Formats: sequence, C-alpha cells, structure tokens
Amino acid sequence: MNTVFILHNDPILKEAKIINLLKKGVWLYFFLLIFEGALRKWFLPFLSTPLLIVRDPVAIALIFMCWKHNIIKANVYVLVMTLITMISFAASLVFGHGSLSVAIFGARILIIHFPVIFIIAKVFDLEDAIKMGKVMLVLTIIMAILIGLQFFSPQSAWVNRGIGGDTAGAGFSGADGYMRPPGTFSFTTGNVMFFSMAACYIFYFWLAKVKINRILLIAATVALLAAVPLSISRTLMFSIAVTFIFTIIAVASRPKLILRMLVFAIFAMLILVVLGNTDFFGTATGAFTNRFEAANRVEGGMSTTLFDRFFGKMIHAISGSDLPFFGYGLGMGTNAGSALLTGKANFLIAESEWSRLIGEMGFILGVFILILRAIFCADISIKSYKSIKLNNILPWLLLSFGITVILQGQWAQPTVLGFSTLIGGLILAASKKVDSIDNQEKLNLI
Repeated sequence: MNTVFILHNDPILKEAKIINLLKKGVWLYFFLLIFEGALRKWFLPFLSTPLLIVRDPVAIALIFMCWKHNIIKANVYVLVMTLITMISFAASLVFGHGSLSVAIFGARILIIHFPVIFIIAKVFDLEDAIKMGKVMLVLTIIMAILIGLQFFSPQSAWVNRGIGGDTAGAGFSGADGYMRPPGTFSFTTGNVMFFSMAACYIFYFWLAKVKINRILLIAATVALLAAVPLSISRTLMFSIAVTFIFTIIAVASRPKLILRMLVFAIFAMLILVVLGNTDFFGTATGAFTNRFEAANRVEGGMSTTLFDRFFGKMIHAISGSDLPFFGYGLGMGTNAGSALLTGKANFLIAESEWSRLIGEMGFILGVFILILRAIFCADISIKSYKSIKLNNILPWLLLSFGITVILQGQWAQPTVLGFSTLIGGLILAASKKVDSIDNQEKLNLI
C-alpha cells in the first residue's frame, strides 16, 4: 500500500504523465493545423469564423499546463517577445486603431503561438519528430489525391467549396482555366506549406536508416512529385529545390549518404518519366509551365522573382515610408483585423510580413521583433548543422523549410503561423543530442 502511495506521489512519474499529456496536446495542434480548413469548408461551415482560431485554446492550454507544473521556464526569446508585444498592445489602444479585439487578435500571434515552439521542443524528442514524419507520409498521399480531385473538378463541386461552404469555390487563380487547389486548407498557401514540410521528411526517410514502410515512402514520393504541377505553385517548387540543396550539403558532410542520395535521385527521375506519360500529369504540367512563364514575364524573370520574394520585400520594409512611432496598431495588418475595423478582409497595411510588422508596431518595435526572429533562425541553424556531425540530418532538412517560414512567413495568416510554430518546435526537438550509444543504435540514424 505504501509503495503504491509513493509511486502516485513520485515527482518524476508525475512529470512524465504531464509531459505525455502535453505531447497529446501538440499532436492535437498538428491535426487541427492540417484539418482546420476542412472543418471550416466542409464539415462545420456555420462555425467557419470561430474555427479560424481553433488552435488558440490548445496553445493556451499547453502554456497554462507548463506554467502550472513548472515544466518549462520562459527563455529570453519568449520574455523579450512578450515584453515588446505588451508595449505595442498598449500603444495600439492609446495611439493606434484603439480596437481591443483587433489588438488582442494581433497580440495572440506573438504571446500565445510563439511560446508553443519551445513547448514542442521540451516535450518532443527526435523519435517524436520522426513519428510525426511518418504520419506526414500518409497524409501526403491523401492530400495529393485530394488536390488532384480539386484540380480537375469545377469550382462549384463540393470538394472545392470555400470557407463557410462558399459555392464560388476555394481555388485561387492558376493557369489554362485551372485553379490552384487548397487541399484541406482554407487557401492554397496551406497546401504549399504542407507539401514543403512533407518534402523534408521524404528526403530524410530516403537517406536515414529509419524503419519505414518502403511502399508508403515510394507512394509519398510519387504524391509529392505529382503535387508540384497540381499545385500550380512556383513557391512549392522553389521550396523543394531549397530542401534539395540542404540535402546536398548534408550528403557532402556525410559521404556515406552519397549512394542513398543517388538511389533516391534515380528513383525520382524514373517516377517523373512514368508520370510524364500520363494524361493527368501532362495537363497539370502544362498549366504549371504556363503559369510559371506568365508570372516570370510579369515579374521580370526567375532571378528577379527570387530576389524580390526573399530580399526585396525585406529591404522595402526596413526602408519604408513614414509611420507613426508606435505604428498603426497590432492586428490591423491581418485580414481578420481589417474585417473587424472596416467590415471587409483586406491588407490595410501590407501583404508582406516584414512590412506588416513594422506598419503595425512602428519601426523600432517592429525591427526588434524581426531581429529576434532572425537570431532565433541563426540559433536553430547552428543547432541543426551541428546535428549532422552527430549522425542526425533531420533537423537540418527541416530547417530548409523552417528558416524561410519563421524568418519571413506571413504570421498574420493562421495557417502559416501554425506551420511556423510546428516546424520551429520540431527542429529544436529533433536537434536534441542522442543521450547514449544505445539510443543512437536504436534510432539507427545514418
């Protein structure tokens, strides 16, 4: 009887139970991220507006549990981010737009979701990150089939319903009469984010010695390659190209991976040859190619497009026009905030993330937040590269997607914010050192 009492009051056992519960919360956050749009479009369209922030209660619960049980202490990133956000929050009410609801919606981005990155890093480890990757493989196949149906179906079809069950459709302007499909998400951006993250895991499972169903991996690889033209998205193509470059760097650091890389490359080319002889892939590739060429003509070529997307908007934001010292107020640059202020969703400040932040918070506070995000990116980059030396390439490959979405992803958009939070936490979790040789052999990483 006394032994049972001691076990129930064992602080180590109690903490393990709490961490296990927190892990379930992270998984819930993940599934709500993937299927939030499906709920808003197809299953609970009458709740489309409140479901926009469906992950917020989960994030709040995770933070509360960690605080209550002292699972994790606030680090410098969280403390500085919270302090700056609270200053901007007060300034938004006094000097800015003056709307409490809009300011709260803007503040939640930085003081509710950003800390979840470090909660994921605390309760997840490398094995958890790998488990999520295996789930991503299954979802990649399902998502590819779904966007294929959306691509070839009219916008009036149920599979293309928009937010709130809108029969006008959720597709976005594409090419050749075809629309860019959103998958389970509210907008095509979520679809691109999903496959970009899936690409990191697919490259990893081809290179690492991790127990994985080969048929599942092959099917997910076919799904990823098919998704590129079906998405009609240059961003997805660029993202996969970046992951490929990161993979080359990892292979160069670990020569024993070269053979696996060659096998993967040859297999990918064979898949493309087979897909190229199918009508559906040819149609999608034609639309994708025409979209690519048309956009390049408008934007001045691929090099100009890449420079403007990754550097031009940053430079414009920092060298921007005159602004109030404290900006126009938190949340004003979000679609939801603009809808609350004007009755219509629009970009009241700017579409790009850096310009939005500086426009909402003013130059000084906005730049502080951007510097904090840049320092965090540098931090996880160093951790990820060091992991390669420990026979662990997963954080480095996840970084190929995470670094851009964390540094300049549009956090005002809930789906982008969700993927930024998730990938940041996964990179840190996967970067944890393998504690023993036994664990290293168990994971059989490289």
